[in-house]
Amino acid sequence: MKNLSLSLLLLAAVGLSAQAKDEQGRIVVSPDGSGDFKTVSEAVRKVRGDFDEPVTIFVRNGVYPEKLVVNATVNNLTVEGENPDSVIITYGDYASLNNMGTSGSYTAKVEGNNITFKNITFENSAGKVGPAVAMHTIGDRISFYNCRFLGNQDTLYTGGRNGRLYFENCYVEGTTDFIFGSATALFNRCHIHGKADSYITAASTAAETPVGYVFYDCKVTADPEVTKLYLGRPWRPYASTAFINCELPAAIHPAGWHNWGDKANEATARYAEYGCKGPGADLSKRVDWEKSLTTAEAARLTDPTYIYDRILYWNPMAK
Repeated sequence: MKNLSLSLLLLAAVGLSAQAKDEQGRIVVSPDGSGDFKTVSEAVRKVRGDFDEPVTIFVRNGVYPEKLVVNATVNNLTVEGENPDSVIITYGDYASLNNMGTSGSYTAKVEGNNITFKNITFENSAGKVGPAVAMHTIGDRISFYNCRFLGNQDTLYTGGRNGRLYFENCYVEGTTDFIFGSATALFNRCHIHGKADSYITAASTAAETPVGYVFYDCKVTADPEVTKLYLGRPWRPYASTAFINCELPAAIHPAGWHNWGDKANEATARYAEYGCKGPGADLSKRVDWEKSLTTAEAARLTDPTYIYDRILYWNPMAK
């Protein structure tokens, strides 16, 4: 009886996979009903269950007002939008709403492993109401290509101290601590935009984690009225953040970094810059506890075989 039940479940899964795929083998989401599903959430719910075979969900242009969860049973999934400016997943929760807290205020949350997003905008539409997360990651080996993250305070929450993240050609905007968390994350050729006098990053890297955030070949910009934008402050004492070969605007505070009101953090925080350019790259007035990098150390921080070194090998730059 058990074997019969298992067989029926497997047949149902195979039938679904065959039915809900286009000629390119993709599950299609379209808000007008012309695809397999009208929402991204519906499509993701159909691929839960720890399947090893890679699955692609293709999302047609449209605005998707939904709170998306890619839960821990989803693996080997790619969610690809038709156009990053026209595929918009948006929601308006915020931390103080019904006491949900920052962790619950997300528009999208990714708990699964080996998940890829391409050409999608994730937006928290709550406005300037305190912490309001657009993307919250918890899993491992999560990559974003040509995606946008729109919000204000706490836009991008990189949770999961063992998580490894990769961002390529992405846009991230916000006000306070708008890139924060404990994961290891490489931002490659991304555009980072500050909307207020505040802090770009608030890493909470664990002491035993060798690398936190690395911004490589990125462009940092700011709204015209912004004049005191810090590169980062330590949410936890061993915060790790490096800007390498980045373009920095005049809005960057001359000190570069802030100790979050605790001088003890200056002895533990791992902050560094190397090879940056632009009016905000002047190091002459930086805090004296910023780390100096050699050419070899800077190169190592952009090498996936070093920053993503774990038991399970991963090199998202090779895709």
